[in-house]
Amino acid sequence: MTTTYAALLRGINVGGNKKLPMAELRTLLEGLGHDHVRTYLQSGQAVFASGHGDEDSLTTELAQAIEKRFGFTVDVIVRDHAYLKAIADNCPFPAAELEGKQLHVTYYSVPVAEDRFAEFDRSAYLPEEFRLGDRALYLYAPDGLGRSKLAAELSRPRLNKGLIATSRNWNTVVKLVEMTAS
Repeated sequence: MTTTYAALLRGINVGGNKKLPMAELRTLLEGLGHDHVRTYLQSGQAVFASGHGDEDSLTTELAQAIEKRFGFTVDVIVRDHAYLKAIADNCPFPAAELEGKQLHVTYYSVPVAEDRFAEFDRSAYLPEEFRLGDRALYLYAPDGLGRSKLAAELSRPRLNKGLIATSRNWNTVVKLVEMTAS
């Protein structure tokens, strides 16, 4: 049985670091035996169909192939269509009423417990808010990510210790659901 996945790569093609052309990423995924490979934007999203492996094994396979081919490590998270759709469907914020830049999802490599964020005085960041989901964090930042004080706090290394975490704006979240549906 073939499943359609999205690969989310963290920190590539940003500020001239870890350059990974999307055409080469597509070729790499095809070389690993995956079908219907497509990429979205230059910031590290690839969609592919695979009849072998699962999210974890495909994550490992792709991360190792990138390191071997390009000579640098990249954090990778692979998620299937059902997961991506559930993340969009279960958004705790009114996504249809917001601009894509106001809503973000941070995808985590493993489940994250609420107590990881116990030190936060959430009221100090209002109107910005976050809520946890299934291996994800939803962030509402009305003025965008670049101006978000809460986003800066949430990205601190001590909060993300032991995790792979990569964020996408709501437009990309929706686009990946669409791309993995076919």
